[in-house]
Parts: sequence; structure tokens; C-alpha cells
Amino acid sequence: MATGWAKDGAEQEQIDATVNDGIARARRNLHRGPSLSRCEECDAPIPLARQRAVPGVRLCIACQEAADQAGEAGALYNRRGSKDSQLR
Repeated sequence: MATGWAKDGAEQEQIDATVNDGIARARRNLHRGPSLSRCEECDAPIPLARQRAVPGVRLCIACQEAADQAGEAGALYNRRGSKDSQLR
């Protein structure tokens, strides 16, 4: 229940916005076009099974894991802030 300065339903709006941001981020990270046979970061060969499983793949597994970990660090930051942080 929203109280104070927040309007009714503000919590659900924040949840919806967070979910929509996550969906938009996932869509931006989708691969497009043909898969590469060699990693664009380290030039390691990309196995044919990975090329078939992930259409448009551009990175080998090791480089993809590193890119995923680097992307997770920024995803933990809540840009909207909580109501408590706005009252300080």
C-alpha cells in the first residue's frame, strides 16, 4: 500500500518498470545475423554446436561469460531508488 507522497499503485508501477527494463535489456542483447565461426574478441573457434544453438553468436563461451559478468555489475543498480532513499 502506497502512503505518504506516493500515489496508490506506485509499488506496482515500479515493479512493472523494472520488469520492462529487464526485458528491454535482454532484447538489446539478442544476437542478429549469421553466427561467426571465430570469436570476435579472442579469435578462438566457436564450435558448430554453439553456432546452431545460439543464432547470431559472436563470442566464444569464455568471452560470453566475461561479458555477462561485466553486464551484471551495472544491472544491480536501482536507478529509480526506493521511497526510503528519496526521503533522505
